[in-house]
Amino acid sequence: MTAPALLEHAREEIRGIPGRLPEGERLLWQGAPAWWPLALRAYRVRAAAIYFAILTAFGFAAGLRDGLAPADALHGLVPLVLLALTALGTLALLAWLSARATVYSVTTRRVVIQGGAALPVSVNLPFAAIAAAALRAHADGTGDIALSLAPPHRVSYLLMWPHVRPWHFSAPQPSLRAIRAPAEAAQILARALAAAAGMPPPAAAEPADARDGVRQPQPAVA
Repeated sequence: MTAPALLEHAREEIRGIPGRLPEGERLLWQGAPAWWPLALRAYRVRAAAIYFAILTAFGFAAGLRDGLAPADALHGLVPLVLLALTALGTLALLAWLSARATVYSVTTRRVVIQGGAALPVSVNLPFAAIAAAALRAHADGTGDIALSLAPPHRVSYLLMWPHVRPWHFSAPQPSLRAIRAPAEAAQILARALAAAAGMPPPAAAEPADARDGVRQPQPAVA
């Protein structure tokens, strides 16, 4: 990892930002993931529920095929149902803890992603390391802002998860996941990036594309 600095959790004057803001730097926006959308999209609770539902259906059908009465077939599925509830509950709890421990911050100079329930760690992304920002809005009113990093800057996908754009392993994109009012946050970030680069402030983000729910704020290069 080059410019994006990994900072151990230090004493905070502003929650989510280790240490004290340098002179001339101002906090513009802070947010955190909404835990249930984070559970669905990052921790894959819906996919896990579908998986266990399919296993349960196959198990019930197999029991009937073997000559069991419906009640007996259902009774034989109790261990699987308990396992499913435990797994889904664990995933939901992890998502809730992650959302509680996470703070996303945008200042006039950088983006800070602080996460980690047991050992809080902050990742510092100076505007000079950010090549562009892209917003993906979702039907539940939350959205993700993915940050493309300018070479040679990069971050570790595993270290940043779940605060990365899914499936982008070769060039991981740090992301503000499942945030509320995402268009407002994206506009604040786009204007801050433009100001830092000495460019005119971008126009307001266009409405989401009805086909894929993607909004693209004006790319800003620092």
